[in-house]
Amino acid sequence: MLRQVIHRGLQSFCYKLGLFVSRHPVFFLTVPAVLTIIFGFSLLNRFQSERDLETLVAPSHSLAKIERSLASSLFPLEQSKSQLYSDLHTPGRYGRVILLSKPGGNILHQADVILQIHRAVLEMKDGRSSFIGHQLGGVMEVPNSKDQRVKSARAIQITYYLQTYGSVAQGLIGEKWESEFCKLMRKLQLDHQDLQLYSLASFSLWKDFHKTSLLAKGKILVSLMLILLTAMLSSSMKDCLRGKPFLGLLGVFTICISSVTAAGIFFITDGKYNSTLLGIPFFAMGHGTKGVFELLSGWRRTRENLPFKDRVADTYSDVMVSYTMTSSLYFIAFGMGASPFTNIEAVKVFCQNMCVSILLNYFYIFSFFGSCLVFAGQLEQNRYHSIFCCKIPSAEYLERKPMWFQTMMSDGHQHTSHHETDPYQNHFIQHFLREHYNEWITNIYVKPFVVILYLIYASFSFMGCLQISDGANIINLLASESPSVSYALIQQKYFSNYSPVIGFYIYEPLEYWNGTVQEDLKTLSHGFNTVSWIEQYYQYLRVGNISTTNKSDFISILQSSFLKKSEFQHFKNDIIFSKAGDENNIIASRMYLVARTSENTQREVVELLEKLRPLSLIQSIKFIVFNPTFVFMDHYGLSVTMPVLISGFGILLVLILTFFLVIHPLGNFWLILSVTSIELGVLGLMTLWNVDMDCISILCLIYALNFAIDHCAPLLYTFVLATEHTRTQCIKNSLQEHGTAILQNVTSFLIGLVPLLFVPSNLTFTLFKCLLLTSSCTLLHCFVILPVFLTFFPPSKKHHKKKKRAKRKEREEIECIEIQENPDHVTAV
Repeated sequence: MLRQVIHRGLQSFCYKLGLFVSRHPVFFLTVPAVLTIIFGFSLLNRFQSERDLETLVAPSHSLAKIERSLASSLFPLEQSKSQLYSDLHTPGRYGRVILLSKPGGNILHQADVILQIHRAVLEMKDGRSSFIGHQLGGVMEVPNSKDQRVKSARAIQITYYLQTYGSVAQGLIGEKWESEFCKLMRKLQLDHQDLQLYSLASFSLWKDFHKTSLLAKGKILVSLMLILLTAMLSSSMKDCLRGKPFLGLLGVFTICISSVTAAGIFFITDGKYNSTLLGIPFFAMGHGTKGVFELLSGWRRTRENLPFKDRVADTYSDVMVSYTMTSSLYFIAFGMGASPFTNIEAVKVFCQNMCVSILLNYFYIFSFFGSCLVFAGQLEQNRYHSIFCCKIPSAEYLERKPMWFQTMMSDGHQHTSHHETDPYQNHFIQHFLREHYNEWITNIYVKPFVVILYLIYASFSFMGCLQISDGANIINLLASESPSVSYALIQQKYFSNYSPVIGFYIYEPLEYWNGTVQEDLKTLSHGFNTVSWIEQYYQYLRVGNISTTNKSDFISILQSSFLKKSEFQHFKNDIIFSKAGDENNIIASRMYLVARTSENTQREVVELLEKLRPLSLIQSIKFIVFNPTFVFMDHYGLSVTMPVLISGFGILLVLILTFFLVIHPLGNFWLILSVTSIELGVLGLMTLWNVDMDCISILCLIYALNFAIDHCAPLLYTFVLATEHTRTQCIKNSLQEHGTAILQNVTSFLIGLVPLLFVPSNLTFTLFKCLLLTSSCTLLHCFVILPVFLTFFPPSKKHHKKKKRAKRKEREEIECIEIQENPDHVTAV
């Protein structure tokens, strides 16, 4: 009873809303247009892009950032005049170049060319060189060499960096230097054809990340044109009175202006654009056009003899209840993604923007598009042509005209057969579903093949879910044909034998002269190649046969002898001394570890980090490990999957809490099963298609939850409320009622994705793959899996059959009584 009261209350509210819009169409047409103009100008005036890539894609709250702060406080960058690049607590300003010889060549034989390039860089203003370990790549050693002598090398890597000290002026100078550095490398490549030069600067990653937006501008416009064309064609009919091609066009236009308004609000609130926001137009279009096509289908279901205002109100009553529910779930899902629990700033910004887009989509659909529907209904009632807006001639007049004129100006009545009393049934998609597809998919011989198809689908999905890998590699977000990607691929190929140089920071006083402590340090550094003042100092003491069994001797020789030697002076920056009276103490120190790795360097470094950190808690030596790349890798998998888990939990919780408040509890149950099946299918197939779990794929998974609900919910609720004799007839009616809108929307969405294939960017490739899988899996469930499985399982339709029989019997008894009481009436009849 409560469910019926709530449902009737919502329908009554939507009916009154539709009636109000139909009585004031000019107002509801003008207000959204004015808002778009106002916020559209703010979009042009306040546009700015996000330049800090670390803020966007690195986990906001991570242990690596705390470790960086501690390392920076112990060993400030300004104290050192000759550091390794890997010593830096942030990458800073730098330029890197890989010089690659031709296949079969030896880079060591081209020393003159390398020095010439090196001198050209040093002659640039503000440039300073810095040595990095493992600079040689593709190394071949002399056979049977005890000291691992190098025979040849294919590549060499050189890094140059600037000290900017964080000031704005120095940052601008550094950015200019980096730009000149990249230009110089391109010029030197032309002068030295026997070498291949791959350059990278600190701003290259941001530049190539932002480059995706520049490359995608034209393709997004092409996508919009394709969606407009598809919407117009799918809304057309042979009937020039009842076809609504311009309403399809205006529906897509409505979503466009609502997205412009949302973007204006985003920039007014000091938002900064980044390339991940490219997905918002597609996400908003997928949801908004679903509402547009459902309203058009709802209009076709209304009685044609009603006044157009009542027809609009009936359409709102029929459609806006389910559209309100799905819009609310969109808002909840992306609202959860925008919560403080989300640890990736790019995901949080995207979800915040998406929430605003969903609210404006909903407002613009019932206001702006609703007003367009009112005017179109008025034209139809007055018998105006749906394209030319001229009065449709009478049938007698058309008979005297040529066939082409009759085809263009026909209102469709003569095409209606005796089986089709409703002219709207002539819509080509509805006709196809009713006459062909519904009968085929419910055929008893087709059902076994559908079950087998679903088992194959579930098997591949499950197999993919077991192979999920996190996408901490930032290359996944860059333009594919960019210097950063080329550099990263060459570096991965020739310089992946060793991990990045990991800083090992001991942040409390330690008895370095104690034998036990020395053994603990050896144990911790076992398996690594080390660059350590401690090892060098112990070696120095052994060679000199010097004994340091106490603190004073250990520190005295260290300061007065070891660190005075020219070959060991650089270790002064790795030790922090403090003086208490006449006594010196070592309060902190650092050394560097390099691990041997395979080609999958990144995954092995993450595993290495996860092994080293727990040791700092159980060992007597208190230390931290840090490298600038750890900021991007630290718990990235957990950080990036958290938004979709939270969003999924939020939607599941809402569906469960409303289990006894919705129209039918089984509708929610089937919806949960369908959404889970689609989400796991998208996740598994996405993994099999080599898509990693990065911020783009996670946003697509959140969207997949809502896209599935958007399309499955109306179909399922219509089925569970149907009062036909059999489940087969109920599913046929459900497909006939909502199948047209689903097919229109998914087709428009898929066609709109095609231009993304031609954008040379890893980000757009990921977006295309995920959205293609989302729409395909949803279409598979709506038109293949659900129509078959719903004929096997509850809800049963037997009680509806019994009710109809009882009503028929009661009606027959009443008619018999009336005949007995009034025989004259029967005679007259």
